[in-house]
Amino acid sequence: MKSRHACIDALTLMMAIVVATTCCAQERPTDPIGGKPPVGAKPSFTNFATFQDQVLYQRAFEAVLWSVPMVNKLGLRRGTLAIGGGDNVVLAWSAGATPKFEALTPNNVSPYVLAMTDLRKGPVVLEIPAANDKAIMFGQIADHWYQTFVDIGPIGVDKGKGAKLLLTPPGYTDKVPAGYIEVKSVSFRPDMAIRSIPTPAGSPVDAEALGKQMKMYYLSELPNPAPTKFIDPLNMQWPTLARYDERWFEDIHNVISVEPSTRRDMVMMGMLKTIGIEKDKPYAPDEKTKAIYRKAVVDAYHYMQETFAEELPGEAWWADRKWRDIFFCDANKSFKWETADLVDYDMRAVRPWFSAIYFPAKVAEKPATMYIATMRDADGNLFEAGKTYSLTVPKDVPVKQFWSLTIYDRDTWAFIYSPQMLPGLSSRDTDKMTKNADGSVTLYFGPEGLETNWIPTSGKAPYAMFRFYGPEEAFYNKTFKLADVELVK
Repeated sequence: MKSRHACIDALTLMMAIVVATTCCAQERPTDPIGGKPPVGAKPSFTNFATFQDQVLYQRAFEAVLWSVPMVNKLGLRRGTLAIGGGDNVVLAWSAGATPKFEALTPNNVSPYVLAMTDLRKGPVVLEIPAANDKAIMFGQIADHWYQTFVDIGPIGVDKGKGAKLLLTPPGYTDKVPAGYIEVKSVSFRPDMAIRSIPTPAGSPVDAEALGKQMKMYYLSELPNPAPTKFIDPLNMQWPTLARYDERWFEDIHNVISVEPSTRRDMVMMGMLKTIGIEKDKPYAPDEKTKAIYRKAVVDAYHYMQETFAEELPGEAWWADRKWRDIFFCDANKSFKWETADLVDYDMRAVRPWFSAIYFPAKVAEKPATMYIATMRDADGNLFEAGKTYSLTVPKDVPVKQFWSLTIYDRDTWAFIYSPQMLPGLSSRDTDKMTKNADGSVTLYFGPEGLETNWIPTSGKAPYAMFRFYGPEEAFYNKTFKLADVELVK
């Protein structure tokens, strides 16, 4: 028989295990913050008690579709402030992002360098370092509509040679000092996203070092600006996803209260006024209005989910494959979806800003990086939660740098939290993978798979994106074809 002391010691050990297990579970989230409607929220197609309520709902629904880019963009500012960042503070990830990087379809291989500013305080200097033989930087500075107004990198304003950019606010007319390239912003609160990528001769450490050479400060701080503050958010939860509830309209009010409106926006600004959202007026909806707002946002979310799932003519990269071109754009090779006659804000919402962030101002004939994605298997069926899928990647993918496969949660379009905290795999991981006899690798995603070749999905409905970094001619002339995703079980 065990002694009384032995029983007490065993009980103490069991309690310690329970406490430790509970603490570990609390340390790792199971879902990102935001990105989908509240639990249990369903699309609502019921009529309202009064005509006024019905009109409020209808206009709120359309306002959601109209505002998708700018509300998602505001999420970056809110998330940055939540982790201690601010204007002219540079967020520089020290490694590829993990699921704690809660944003729309980011990559998990190339470290990000992100920053925001407020030009109401005056022009801002952004010093971009020159590319070197070990690392290059490329990215965009975008307005509050997510529209890129200047590209950075080898094909950008700095030509990869480094430059001092001067971001000036709307209406700025002062003389620009010698040695600076003026970049006129149409927004007071622009921000930037840059990827720092190692060359074949470099390493991730070299890429990180190049990003840390950036400087950002107000012009008024010259001649002795304070050193640029850098934050490494790698192990921080960065919650940038849109809030699909009544707070969506609070975000609309936040943006229109700061940013100038254009002729393009006038009709919607009038509609917003009729539902209680007006520039230079307090935002104070009553509880009944908030409830209608919520219905409108939830319905718009489900409408966009349904619309995004359907492939459009010309969207497939290969006619006989299920992979879609993520750079699918308007007739002007941009992502504004504007013509002289109209703004197609349904297309602007769903292609691409509902599920993605940051695109170039114009799509080049042969972009330096290309992304394709799918949510369907080889038989055309939507990927399902709880099922396992495979993708066989050939030995010689036509890329100058590397390729990657990333899996996202189709509910939020963000990385998937899992015990492994592994959102994707790339050709940089192939030395650790099990290879096929012909040198190809078969990757798995789902609840299980070959461990070295597996991306866990933790019960989420997956969305697969394949990135080509430095694609070669065989990709562009389509003599190379990536296989479709196969259902395993």
